[in-house]
Amino acid sequence: MSEHNRARVLRAHFPKDQYPEKDLTEKIIGCAISVHRELGPGYLEVIYERALAYEFRKQGLMFERQRSVKVFYDGVEVGEHRIDIFVEEKVVVELKSVERLTSRHVAQVISTLKAVGVEVGLLINFDEARVIDGIQRVVLSRK
Repeated sequence: MSEHNRARVLRAHFPKDQYPEKDLTEKIIGCAISVHRELGPGYLEVIYERALAYEFRKQGLMFERQRSVKVFYDGVEVGEHRIDIFVEEKVVVELKSVERLTSRHVAQVISTLKAVGVEVGLLINFDEARVIDGIQRVVLSRK
């Protein structure tokens, strides 16, 4: 099974109360819900990113926006990738404002997790009537 497929399986079958970084991801989700309650759907991703950063500061979370990470192939640096928000050096947060999330969006999170070397990511789509319906946890297998 490929690493992308393994991550998808874990995302679908991981017991909710046993996610890695469960408390931190729940706090991040709470911040996203607060932002969405105030702004609603329909804005560009950057608007949500700024609002979420403000909410993270209010909640005392350490984070970095647009963090650049190097991408390697066969030990050779082949480029850079940017993380929307990296929280507490533990959780990648990928923001979207799209009609619906696709497997391509999940693959982007998986690639980002591999590039930065962490196992947990949140994919958050703010273009939903209820943002909770647009949130996916993605967990990489450490196998």
